Amino acid sequence: MRRAITLLSASMIALSAGAASAQNAKPRNLILFVPDGLRGGIVTAETAPAMAEIRDKGVNFKNSHSLFPTFTMANSSALSTGHYLGDTGTFSNTIYTGYTSVPAGDTVVPFIENDAVLADVDDHFNGDYLNEETLLKMARGQGFSTAAIGKVGPTLLFDHTDRGKNTIVIDDSTGGKTGVPLSDEMKDALTKAGLPLATPSRGDNAKAGDAKTPGTTVANVNQQAYMADVATKVVLPMFKARNKPFVLVFWSRDPDGSQHNTGDSLNTITPGINGPTSMAGIKNADNNLAQLRKALGELGLADSTNIIVSSDHGFSTISKESKTSPSAKIAYDDTPKDFLPMGFLAIDLAKALNLPLYDPNDKNAKVADNAHPKAGNGVLGQDPAKPDVVIATNGGSDLIYLPNKDKKLADRIVKALLEQDYVSGLFVDDKLGKFAGTLPMSNLNLKGKAVTPNPSIVVNFRSWSSGCEIPTNCSVQIADTVLRQGQGMHGSFSRGDTFNFTAAIGPDFKSGYVDALPVSNADVGMTAAQLLGLRAPNNGGLIGRVMSEALPNGIVPKMADGTISSKPAANGLRTVLKFQRVLSTRYFDVAGFPGRTLGLEAEGGKQKTAGK
Repeated sequence: MRRAITLLSASMIALSAGAASAQNAKPRNLILFVPDGLRGGIVTAETAPAMAEIRDKGVNFKNSHSLFPTFTMANSSALSTGHYLGDTGTFSNTIYTGYTSVPAGDTVVPFIENDAVLADVDDHFNGDYLNEETLLKMARGQGFSTAAIGKVGPTLLFDHTDRGKNTIVIDDSTGGKTGVPLSDEMKDALTKAGLPLATPSRGDNAKAGDAKTPGTTVANVNQQAYMADVATKVVLPMFKARNKPFVLVFWSRDPDGSQHNTGDSLNTITPGINGPTSMAGIKNADNNLAQLRKALGELGLADSTNIIVSSDHGFSTISKESKTSPSAKIAYDDTPKDFLPMGFLAIDLAKALNLPLYDPNDKNAKVADNAHPKAGNGVLGQDPAKPDVVIATNGGSDLIYLPNKDKKLADRIVKALLEQDYVSGLFVDDKLGKFAGTLPMSNLNLKGKAVTPNPSIVVNFRSWSSGCEIPTNCSVQIADTVLRQGQGMHGSFSRGDTFNFTAAIGPDFKSGYVDALPVSNADVGMTAAQLLGLRAPNNGGLIGRVMSEALPNGIVPKMADGTISSKPAANGLRTVLKFQRVLSTRYFDVAGFPGRTLGLEAEGGKQKTAGK
């Protein structure tokens, strides 16, 4: 019944919103610009003038939301399909697939920001692991010209099953062995424009440093300049010459890449992701957007093109400090004393459960007592080929899988996690039952028609503000990552990570409109499809809504606030979820243990700690 209500509500909004564009005999063009990792409150006329102009002259979606877990591939799946993660199965950047992926390095926990890995996962899951139609696939099916340019992984996802046969794909891998092939038409056009057939590397921007060496101090300028030139000097002129509507996705790696690898704050949380390198990354993405808009004007396409700018998630500074973690008390060659190592969750769970820990990124080799898994991932059990527990390490939250669906083991894991000060909120697969201190995954739209294995437990890590005028601009979080304290990460359920930037401008959007209603990346996907006159044959019912209030003559639905709270665990901790709702669509603001998640205040003004 709930699914039926959701579909009906979405359909009602879509029908009303359709009036805004039905008068157009010819569909408009659409550019979806994704500034990866752009925080919702960081855009000003000084930091990002091009984005600020779109926000102020077009539609300002000031109450925008990333989907949790707040990772790139997860939100790319929402932007490209309009569905929540319970339908797309893209639960994070690293997931458990239930089989060994060779292109990912012979591992059951592939990092899927990779063209070859995406193809492998597609092949395993009946040719389309998303199990939902993507925006560019639908658009080219209706005669649109289509292109996706930008960061490897999320860029291809918009038409991943086509693999460059019809949709132009330019990403980090273009021209390399694992890249999506270029058509002869594109090769000729690039050559005539004086552009290489292979994407330049990130250069120094790719340097993450280590515990003793700072990371990068430069933005990803050269690589993105190439991509912006491809878009403005080759693709847009080509589309204009075809004289038919087009859809272009431009996924800017910056500011994400510069914030992750920043060398401004080695082992200290200030300035963190507010140093000069991160700010240069924001400006770099903004310059790319300005170049796109300038080209639209010069080609006479500005008046017929809608532009949506939507970042995939917010961002936070990394902390590696814990007073309760056994892993932080072990000395590692590559980790400062008393800091959490990469893979701390896998190490701590192996100790708590008294199970051997093996490394799925090192041919299932046993992890030594004074070492950590190479990529943080872990398989636990007597036989690594038949594990009892699989941990997929991601950053501000981790995924735990129980291949045997062992409810007693799930209970032991939950109790162990409740004792750690770095944990702030636990979500458990509904099929495993209810556990004190946790909430079911269905509350987050993580249970749907996904064909990939469903996580058994999602672990959210602690977050807080380092202190600034806009707290979401200086969010700090515990992160399970190879990156260092002071560098950048995301993935948590803090408002610093769920608060992304969204704005839009164009002939089918209102002008100078401030939208107070909550919107999400799933809504962006649904709205983009609506503007293009596309209808998806949905397999699952976990879908966003058309943002009708932002369209001329569109209805403005009502909203409401909500809170869901678990029963307290034995130590008093309970997972609380705060959300907003428009009709039957939920928007997740924050979740965790009160006082341990930015945006979720402690009850009585006191910070809760593990075991107290």
